[in-house]
Amino acid sequence: MSERTSTLTPEHTPSTAWRGSAPILAASVLWGSTGTAASLAPAGTSAAAIGSAGLALGGLLLFVTGRGHRMRAGVPERWLLLLGAGAVAGYPVTFYPAVARTGVAVATVIALGSAPVFAGLLAWLTGRGRPSARWRAATGLAVIGCAVLVMGSRFGNATPIDLLGILLAACAGLTYAVYSLIGGTLITRGHASGSVMGIMFGVAGVLVLPVVATSDPIWLTTPRGLAVALHLAFFTTFLAYRLFGYGLRHTTVASATTLTLAEPAVAALLGVTVVGERLPVLSWCGLVVLGAGLAVLTFPVKRRKPLLPTHFRHL
Repeated sequence: MSERTSTLTPEHTPSTAWRGSAPILAASVLWGSTGTAASLAPAGTSAAAIGSAGLALGGLLLFVTGRGHRMRAGVPERWLLLLGAGAVAGYPVTFYPAVARTGVAVATVIALGSAPVFAGLLAWLTGRGRPSARWRAATGLAVIGCAVLVMGSRFGNATPIDLLGILLAACAGLTYAVYSLIGGTLITRGHASGSVMGIMFGVAGVLVLPVVATSDPIWLTTPRGLAVALHLAFFTTFLAYRLFGYGLRHTTVASATTLTLAEPAVAALLGVTVVGERLPVLSWCGLVVLGAGLAVLTFPVKRRKPLLPTHFRHL
């Protein structure tokens, strides 16, 4: 299929549904490795600097590889690209400080749990239609499962609530929803997904360079630090967002942001298998509920054929 075609979404046919959900779920698997990879960075490295370095390098890769498709954008679309780039740059500078203040569990729940809600509201406010009942049910299950999954390990841990950290995590969810909506809008208008993602992330990479430069970038010269930065750049930014951009051609932004709730599930499983962490029974239950919510969106329901011919149904 051409890079510039079809505005069909997975609600139209089962084949388009899988072409939209599969790459987005694959991107979520790659994003799920972010926490494990970042934990291997040299001790004392700023969390915001780690995320910004990955975005800067990955954004450059997306920009260079996306230049093969020329993007003829008018003035309004250029402003959309700039707004999207600002939202992309805003994610690491809000999410990683939120992690530092509230912990990975709380920040992940609020950022990823709020993103599909923000996406649904923004899509509705911008005239893309009211979210379907199926999306609302799937998102509800996924958000509840995500919350139970990551909060299960904190059961009985009376850690004080950091309001600023919660606000930063919610801002991260909003920035994610904004650049997803802008990217989806431009892609469905016929622009190549590689060009859209390349421009937004390339500009965003430039915007976060001061964060890297002012956070003692000496860690990037160490073998471990460089390996972490390259992993974040290639796998969790370049490859993941190429998959995400392709998936946006075949699914709605609201559904896409809900599907990315698979990320904390992957992160939890990597923590168990790679880091050696243990999940309590409550977290495993949340994992099952989260999987059920994602399955509702991933596997389309086949429409039943009418029992009567069309000309008899109105009699």
